[in-house]
This record gives sequence, C-alpha cells and structure tokens, in this order.
Amino acid sequence: MIKKLTITSLTALSLLLVTAQAEGMKCQAGKCGSGMMKKMKQGKKMHKMRMNSPFLIKHGLPHMTKMVMRSWDDAKLALNDEQKGKLLLVRKETMGGVMKLKPEVMKLRKEIVQASKAGTKAAALKAKVDKLAALESEATMVHLTCLDKTKAILTAEQYSYLMEKRKQHMMKKKEKMKSMKCAAGKCGGKK
Repeated sequence: MIKKLTITSLTALSLLLVTAQAEGMKCQAGKCGSGMMKKMKQGKKMHKMRMNSPFLIKHGLPHMTKMVMRSWDDAKLALNDEQKGKLLLVRKETMGGVMKLKPEVMKLRKEIVQASKAGTKAAALKAKVDKLAALESEATMVHLTCLDKTKAILTAEQYSYLMEKRKQHMMKKKEKMKSMKCAAGKCGGKK
C-alpha cells in the first residue's frame, strides 16, 4: 500500500514538473500562454520610457510636434506651406531645448539613485534633488511652450482634429492593454 502511494505520488510530481518545465520552455521561446511575455516586455518599455523622460509631468500632456509630424501630409489636417515652415521651427526649438536638458536630467537622476542605494542620507542629497527638480521643470516649460506655439499656428479645426486623433489612439492603446489583461485572466470576467 505504501509502495503504491509512493509510486503514485512520484508519478504525479513528475507530471507536474514536466508540465511546468514545458510551460517554461514555451515562455523562453516567446510563446507564453496569454501573451505574458509580450505584456512583460511592454511593461518594461513603458517603465523605461518614464525613467528616460526629462519632464516633471511624465504623462498627460500631448507631444504636439510628434503628433503633427505623424499627420504631416494628412489631407484632413491640411497643413499649408507657411504652417509647415513654422511648425518645423517649433519642433527644432523644442527638440533642441529638451535634448540639451535630457542628459543632465538622466545623469543627475542616476547619481541620486546610486547615492541613495549606497546609504547617503536624504539631507545630503537635497541640493541634487532640488537641481533635478529645476531641470525637469525647465524641460516641462519647453514642452508647454511648444504646446502654446503649436496651438497658435494651427487653426481651431486642425487642433481639434489632432486632439481627436490622439483620443482615438489612446483609446486603442487602452483597449489593447485591457485585452492583454483579460487574456491573462486578470479582468474579472470570463476568458
């Protein structure tokens, strides 16, 4: 009786291990059930984007020059040559301003994190934190100035069209994330 129980237990355990090992091999091959690997990669990408952002306000403000460039030749947006010239100047100013600040922000952020991990007291890091906040604030002002200048160049209809496209894009992203969450069995409903 004990021998049968032992054999049955070992068989069940070996089946569990083989199943777990097979699932692990599938995941390493990028074929996890429910798109889990894709979800993990996207989460890492989003985290990295937030960590690489030089702005004080990390999300919520539209990146107008990026949106305009994506729709540059869109017949519905209908940019004229004068607008295109002005928008290119705004983009050049904005990108130049942000790219000048970004390396400083990244370097200072890294120094603060490393110092904190090494045991440096918060009071000793205050000056660096204040400087980081000032740099992020400056980058955010460049961003806000870009928004103002872009709005001034576009007509009300063009601006509304871009904001509607942005809204649709954000809704698609939200739906995609929701479907990934549901595929992983975390949406509360049935699969």
